Amino acid sequence: MEEKIYKVMKSAGSSNLVLGICVLVGGVAAGTLLIVNGARLLKNKAKIMF
Repeated sequence: MEEKIYKVMKSAGSSNLVLGICVLVGGVAAGTLLIVNGARLLKNKAKIMF
């Protein structure tokens, strides 16, 4: 019974670690894209004519 608990804890811990890394990478990528697009919009706003 104790071995089963250790196996479950090991798989839960490793899956949480992997999921955390994926969320971190995705968040950094999304943040970078938002900053780049925002800067490009601000740079080109003077070119808009109404």
